[in-house]
Amino acid sequence: MRLKSEIFVSALVRRVFSAGDFAAIERKGADAAGAIFIRQRLRTGLENLYGPAPQSFSDDEEERAERRFELRLTNAEAPEVEALLEKERRFDSDLWVVELETETVEGLVTVVSA
Repeated sequence: MRLKSEIFVSALVRRVFSAGDFAAIERKGADAAGAIFIRQRLRTGLENLYGPAPQSFSDDEEERAERRFELRLTNAEAPEVEALLEKERRFDSDLWVVELETETVEGLVTVVSA
C-alpha cells in the first residue's frame, strides 16, 4: 500500500529540516493521492525539478508502492520550472509542489533514471 501524499510530504519536510536545510510546501494537493513535484533550489539560483516517475520503472510490487521520482529539469531558470509546473497543474489540479533548498536530494527521495 502506498503512503498518503500528505504523510510523505510531511516526512520529507522534516527530514530536510533535520539535515539543516530548508523546505516549504509551495502548493498543497490532494491528501491521499496527489502527485508530488519537488522543486530543488540551488545556491547558483538555478533549479532542478523532480516529478513522479512512472510506475513502469519496476516490476516489483513493493517497489511500485514506494514513491519514486525522475529528474524533469536540470539547472533550469525559475520561469522554465514555473512553466512546466503550470502545465502539470492544468493536467492535474491536485498535485503537490514541495520546495527544497538543499545541495542534494540523495537520501531524501528515490530518484530513478529513464
